[in-house]
Amino acid sequence: MTKSVAVAEAPEARPYHHGDLRRALILAAERVLEREGPQALSLRAVAREAGVSPAAPYHHFKDKSDLLTAIAEAGFDALGDTIKAAVAVDSEAKMSTMGVAYVRFARDNPALYRVMYDVSRNADGMPDKTHDGEGGGFRMVEQAMIRAGVDPGDDLNLKLWCISAWCSAHGIAEMVGFAQFQPMIEELGGEDRFVEELLGRICHAPSMDTH
Repeated sequence: MTKSVAVAEAPEARPYHHGDLRRALILAAERVLEREGPQALSLRAVAREAGVSPAAPYHHFKDKSDLLTAIAEAGFDALGDTIKAAVAVDSEAKMSTMGVAYVRFARDNPALYRVMYDVSRNADGMPDKTHDGEGGGFRMVEQAMIRAGVDPGDDLNLKLWCISAWCSAHGIAEMVGFAQFQPMIEELGGEDRFVEELLGRICHAPSMDTH
């Protein structure tokens, strides 16, 4: 069982101050999600986990879908924090550093990660916080692309580069656990190095342009 990404205290530390109920419910939902999976998640189950009345969640979430959206937003916030922390110790803020942090997050929080993208798939886009602000994961990828030489004035091209990088990390996160890759991971000395090697090849692939 993985630890909730948004909570620093043990699950049994349930007391909250007035005004913090929404956050307490989201943390409780993350614990239920990672422990029992999405099928076990309900407003009643979250209330029970948080130690509040069954009616309490309805003051903050109109239904399960609303709760899942809040969980997804918290997840993308946590992903952005994870990438930011990785970049903070990398003076060059390399794309591979961000990619490894992304894959680690996905592997450490599988149920949360799945909800994040299930919610986004059915929405108009990923939560705004993913893109906005210096701490947003997508924004950090954008800044790295600009440092690498992508023209910040060409908005469409910049977005395509960023989406390409994001999708690459997402694809690796989905497949890195495949048993067939384990011999290569062991040969390279670990999963992080394996991810770095994959990302390096994606970013510097030989041109396939035959024109």
